[in-house]
Amino acid sequence: MKILVCISHVPDTTSKINFTNGDTQFDTNGVQFVINPNDEFGLTRAMWFKEKQGASVHVANVGGPETEPTLRKALAIGADEAIRINMNPTDGFSVAKQLAQVVKDGAYDLILAGRESIDYNGGMVPGMLAQLTGSNFVNTCIGLEVDGSNATAIREIDGGKETLKTTLPLVVGGQKGIVQESDLRIPNMRGIMQARTKPLHIKEPIAAAPETSVSQFEKPEPKGAVKLVDNVGDLVNLLHNEAKVI
Repeated sequence: MKILVCISHVPDTTSKINFTNGDTQFDTNGVQFVINPNDEFGLTRAMWFKEKQGASVHVANVGGPETEPTLRKALAIGADEAIRINMNPTDGFSVAKQLAQVVKDGAYDLILAGRESIDYNGGMVPGMLAQLTGSNFVNTCIGLEVDGSNATAIREIDGGKETLKTTLPLVVGGQKGIVQESDLRIPNMRGIMQARTKPLHIKEPIAAAPETSVSQFEKPEPKGAVKLVDNVGDLVNLLHNEAKVI
């Protein structure tokens, strides 16, 4: 089985976020970047398939040279090869088109992507990727088993879980549950040394006009002052007369 794991290069959630050029560009100065957590869950599941079933695992990212340390970390975790599409990821559709070309060129059986990235939270790429490649698709996946060309997936739905049976090729939008946080792997020294010699292919993007553009970023408004009350009567009075919600 040949697996492609789609990797997003995202800011660590503890980073302080700022914007430049009239709030039209994200300021990367001093920001620590990591593998998108939902993608890391998928990568860890791919490593299980590699170890238990002999699958080959490739990782792919759409981005500039600054994303290569993130790809090298994925290689250090255990991926066999990495692919970087040399393009600024401006919108979900253009990213999906670039990844679809990688999928078609590589004839991958299973494509694991996070259900969304933690920077834009668009949640668009896995579904569009499935459509562009003619693959089956399971989103919000919290469990996955593959037997030959057949797959059994468990996905999260409102109020419960749903078990689906499908066939490869398959695109999965994964999240926590496809593996647990305790299963995530920290690269060891051997993995880091091996990652230095593993292939990292750089591909130029295919023509794909962006469908959206950024006009301006805006931070959330600062939180207002908090008023503490110590009895129900005062709380009801404030909700009625100040907040006017009752």
